[in-house]
Amino acid sequence: MEVQYKRVLLKLSGEAFAGDQGYGIDPNFLEYITAEIKSLVDEGVQLAVVIGGGNIFRGITGLEIGIDRATGDYMGMLATVINALALQSALERLRGIPTRVLSAIEMRQVAEPYIRRRAIRHLEKGRVVIFAAGTGNPFFSTDTAGALRAAEISAQLFIKATRVDGIYTEDPIKNPQAEFIDEISYLETINRGIRVMDHTALTLCMENKIPILVLNINKPGNLLRAVRGERVGSLVR
Repeated sequence: MEVQYKRVLLKLSGEAFAGDQGYGIDPNFLEYITAEIKSLVDEGVQLAVVIGGGNIFRGITGLEIGIDRATGDYMGMLATVINALALQSALERLRGIPTRVLSAIEMRQVAEPYIRRRAIRHLEKGRVVIFAAGTGNPFFSTDTAGALRAAEISAQLFIKATRVDGIYTEDPIKNPQAEFIDEISYLETINRGIRVMDHTALTLCMENKIPILVLNINKPGNLLRAVRGERVGSLVR
């Protein structure tokens, strides 16, 4: 089956990198996610990835130990760089996929500085592009960074990878009776207070007409089914 979405942005949470251990980087997850990514690359999909850093440090939790919010957010951005380098290494070592890390915070020894035209050129050459350090500014989530980068590279689809099958009326982990939502509009998501992502990220996708697909990353083949346009997860558009 031919892919429906040729250029895609994938948002991975830092928590996903932690696997079952709950912190750090799980090598089993790296082996799994690189195989999933390879299935897209083999189909000719131009893939960009944005990664969170919650498996290492979350800016908001720094407040609990006396770190001011801006400093905590910068620490969280640096955590995303660690995850980005881990994913880059795994993609190249395990799957032979050429990869580039572009960081919103300049650190030339380990990553290229984020330049939009350079990112697009890497994608056109078939390289997986990993965007690190969020937006480079505090007070913005990595979901917002993902939405911003998706708009900048003209992505046709924003995939938000989660631990559940899609969007529900409530958190299905806390409430097993929560109802699954197959498809919903941007505005209805906001008006009903459904926490797909923060409002800044959601609004960016809405204004740039980028559909958001929320799916379970732990189900093998979901990413490939998504780019082929098959019914998987929940769609916001």
